[in-house]
Amino acid sequence: MSVLIVIPARYQSSRYPGKPLVPLTGATGLKQSLIERSWRAARQVSGVDRVVVATDDDRIRDAARDFGAEVVMTSSDCQNGTERCAEAQDALAEEYEIVVNLQGDAPLTPHWFVEELVAGLRNMAGAGVATPVLRCDGAALNGFLDDRRQGRVGGTTAVFAADNSALYFSKEVIPYTPERYADDADTPVFHHVGVYAYRPEALASYPTWPVGPLEQLEGLEQLRFLESGRRVLCVEVEARGRQFWELNNPEDVPRLEAMMAAMEIA
Repeated sequence: MSVLIVIPARYQSSRYPGKPLVPLTGATGLKQSLIERSWRAARQVSGVDRVVVATDDDRIRDAARDFGAEVVMTSSDCQNGTERCAEAQDALAEEYEIVVNLQGDAPLTPHWFVEELVAGLRNMAGAGVATPVLRCDGAALNGFLDDRRQGRVGGTTAVFAADNSALYFSKEVIPYTPERYADDADTPVFHHVGVYAYRPEALASYPTWPVGPLEQLEGLEQLRFLESGRRVLCVEVEARGRQFWELNNPEDVPRLEAMMAAMEIA
């Protein structure tokens, strides 16, 4: 089954303009941009036939080509990464059986998250899209709660049914947790990992669906699937001792660099 990874990247982020080109310093002092580190993470995923960066910005295009990435130029009208992936899929001459959206702000995404995501979608014929979820330990959950108390939007959380169909995604911490947990404790909260695997027909249809009130309020693209009555499969993944975080705000840069140092990522 052929697999395409698309890394959507835009310069004009409302929370962090220029984010894809922000340099991150690894454990050896090597500086690489966020988009380059995300591209290198995508290249570590097994079973992938092609990796492309999709952008509407010449600065990102030039930087990506400089480090060897294939780039697909998309329009500035894309409202989110899923729409940008749909444009990229349409622009490419080849057809793929699964398209993965590996967002360009998560360079610490382990390769097995994506591999298990693709396997989960392959095994669930009734789902047009799948996304990973990671059970929070106490340290991660406490970090989410601290971010919200300080007025920052940190990670996204997910709740899902017994058959792993998503019920909701939110930038608030759901379900409600009245207490802090020990750092190494398991919690009932699942961190939504910002990666998606789509079947091509679901991805092609996405831009034609209306933007609903929940997507507008939360600013979460995956809610368009739920508001349009489409099933989203949540695939639970395990960290295997690996730290994971997205770069959402400028304050996340030292957090990611500390994680890279701890994991000895160059």
